[in-house]
Amino acid sequence: MRIPEWTPAQHPIPDELLQSILNRRGGALINLDKALLWSEPVARGWNQYVGAVRSNLPTSWKLRELGICTVALLTGATYEYHHHAPDFLKAGGTQAELDALNLIAETNACLPQKHAALGELEGLVIQYAAQMTMQVQVDDSLFDGLKTKFSTTEIVELTTAFATYNMVARILVALKITPEH
Repeated sequence: MRIPEWTPAQHPIPDELLQSILNRRGGALINLDKALLWSEPVARGWNQYVGAVRSNLPTSWKLRELGICTVALLTGATYEYHHHAPDFLKAGGTQAELDALNLIAETNACLPQKHAALGELEGLVIQYAAQMTMQVQVDDSLFDGLKTKFSTTEIVELTTAFATYNMVARILVALKITPEH
């Protein structure tokens, strides 16, 4: 990591904030937390906002995680992929789908919608996350395809998840935050 790992001795924060983060994380801080805790307002806002995006959206957990893995691979955010690929599998995704996503990302083959291991919804989600990440602008034809498969709420939630994890990726990569061992 490009910055020192946060400790309470180096930069005290309110105990209620630390406890809130620890509760959300299941009792242990991850390396991302140890970077963000250098700023109390950032850590506080992050804990609330990213916690909600990560855990409180009713839109398909599997598809959200697939899009987040897409963002991670395309931005080089190894840490993000390390944390979200297992969640994709827990949410019902398959290793074959992850392998297909990795192959698509490695070849940067314009992230086609169709791949033998990916269904139509998965292809749409990957393409949407990729366009949001690489182009920022999303093609009207792709968005029209999303509207035929997802409700407005689902589109907003997928968009928010992918945009949020683009932000996360940029912090991880800029600060060179590495996965926990």
